[in-house]
Amino acid sequence: MKKLIVCSMVILLCSCKNKKIQQDSLTPISSYFPKEKAKVLVVGTFHLDYPNLDAHKTSDENKIDVLKEPKKSEITELVNYIKKFKPTKIAIEAFPNFNATEKLKEYKLGKHRNERDERFQLGMRVATELNLDTIYSIDADNVANDLVKIDSSYVTALFKDYDFSNDDPYEGYYKKWLESEDKLPRKIKIIDYLKHINSRESHEYGYGLYLVGDFKLDNNRGADILAIWWYNRNLRIFRNIQLIDQTKNDRILVLIGNGHAAILRQLLEATPEYDFIEFDSL
Repeated sequence: MKKLIVCSMVILLCSCKNKKIQQDSLTPISSYFPKEKAKVLVVGTFHLDYPNLDAHKTSDENKIDVLKEPKKSEITELVNYIKKFKPTKIAIEAFPNFNATEKLKEYKLGKHRNERDERFQLGMRVATELNLDTIYSIDADNVANDLVKIDSSYVTALFKDYDFSNDDPYEGYYKKWLESEDKLPRKIKIIDYLKHINSRESHEYGYGLYLVGDFKLDNNRGADILAIWWYNRNLRIFRNIQLIDQTKNDRILVLIGNGHAAILRQLLEATPEYDFIEFDSL
């Protein structure tokens, strides 16, 4: 019996030793990639000027005015918080024809100060206060609009009934959540609201919003629509971030609608090119 116990212990020790050798021989995947890389802070926000161009629209009673107190001072608090990141590059949700850098020059001369748009209230204000002279426009169109030029009838048929009106119960859950979220900016500070909507949980549920409802149209039609429309647009936005002239020492601030931020989080966390910085960690 004693011999059996001794033999069992020897086998166990050998097994543990071999396991340790195997673990020690595994090289961490991260060691194959540069340790130093550009840092990216994504500030997902609601559109401060309420253009209401998205499918979900904010009612007038839930809107705030960032040009009036107390929200005006809250914007200053938010700007000072973002500046802790010490960005060297700033990218905004805008197309090239927005002429962001030209508008930044005008902003520095005193123009656009009463624009409620977050591109001015946050992006250009931070750039001005940190003496940056360039703003990068990273918004992108989607491949669905490119395909319309090739075969409009096919794209029209593909997008039939993709209108966020369906009987999926999860669409109802999301509607209640979004309506509740709309009320928060009037109740809490803007900085606290942005920390809330930029949390991992908020981004995960925000991402999931596009995976219910019309996503389930037919067998794969809803999935195909999402791929060439919303997801494709965000992939192109990510690509535009990559196209910014940058080094491993850069700190890139991305100001964008929070729906985009949910997908950009996934892309930035997955790529070995960047360090994704949590908004509430500054």
